[in-house]
Amino acid sequence: MYRETQIIETDNIAAAGADAAGAALVINVGPQHPATHGVLHLVITLEGETIKKIEPHLGYIHRSIEKMCESLSYRQFIYVTSRMDYLSAHINNHACALCIEKGLQLEIPGRAQVIRVLMDELTRIASHELWWGAMAMDLGAFTPFFYAFRERESINDIMEETCGARLTMNYMVPGGVMYDLHPNFQKRVKSFIQLFNSKIDEYDDLVTGNIIFQNRTKGVGVLSREDAISFGCTGPVGRASGVTCDIRKLYPYEVYDKVDFDEIIETAGDSYARYQVRLKELRQSVRIIEQLIDNIPEGDFQAKTKAVLKLPKGEFYSRVETARGEMGVYIVSEGGTTPYRIKFRSPGFSNLSALDHMSRGSKIGDLMAIMGTLDLVIPDIDR
Repeated sequence: MYRETQIIETDNIAAAGADAAGAALVINVGPQHPATHGVLHLVITLEGETIKKIEPHLGYIHRSIEKMCESLSYRQFIYVTSRMDYLSAHINNHACALCIEKGLQLEIPGRAQVIRVLMDELTRIASHELWWGAMAMDLGAFTPFFYAFRERESINDIMEETCGARLTMNYMVPGGVMYDLHPNFQKRVKSFIQLFNSKIDEYDDLVTGNIIFQNRTKGVGVLSREDAISFGCTGPVGRASGVTCDIRKLYPYEVYDKVDFDEIIETAGDSYARYQVRLKELRQSVRIIEQLIDNIPEGDFQAKTKAVLKLPKGEFYSRVETARGEMGVYIVSEGGTTPYRIKFRSPGFSNLSALDHMSRGSKIGDLMAIMGTLDLVIPDIDR
């Protein structure tokens, strides 16, 4: 999870032309260096310091998760997805549970629905916290990383108390959640929200208004609305380019249609706009939690289901809004106890596909800001 300032490796520099004065240089970033936000290999063609082309090479952390799921039961495969976008583990599990419940036509208790949304939004805040700290550190500001983890630890402590884990919680089950909330949950979440509301302003003071940060991000890595749609960009990347794509608004699930929150849209499409979207989304997640934390219904936290689940023969699809965008789960069932075929639509893959287009004509130093605001989690892309 620790991400150092990006370092361009020059061990593998190769001249792409004979004339040194006007020759293109091909340099390799990664795959072995942790600074590339995971095991990602970028082949970058430069002309001087100007980026002419970027070619991502994937597969270094590919684990064939979709194929593995075909041999796991409908209860088991859910938790493999925690190892994809591990910063949105709760939300990934939620998407899988929704797809199974759609196939079973299962009605979820109101208490379970509210608990799920609360956990999703806490997960979103924790993910954006890590992104904010790492993004600033990528650009040379080390202090924000400590500020971000100060509040993120509070969320991890809340997760650990109720779920028994801090990162890959394995809390969502078909029909609801695995356990009821810890008796301290409401009290601790309220304390966190009170603390966090004051800390968001600190983030603005520390980074957002910094003139150096603004110069490094404004007008850098511009992605137009049309191009964002063409590349299939979702989440903060798409919304920063003016694309309305929040699944919680477009296709509400659980109780998202019963809470009041705004879909954050920016139109500049640059790195600064992507930064602004995520920072403003922190406030919206807090807003959702504040509406629900005192209104958790009584009743069951899990619907009654059979020990061994069988989906009817057919095809089922569900989607949710993770911290990085649209996560889709597609299941083909032959009526047995395991899926015949599973396909995951991960947001990171589509967002990464726009990197070359966004970076062409920028300086090599701008690549740090562009990649940072894409918020890449490589296991989510490789699967």
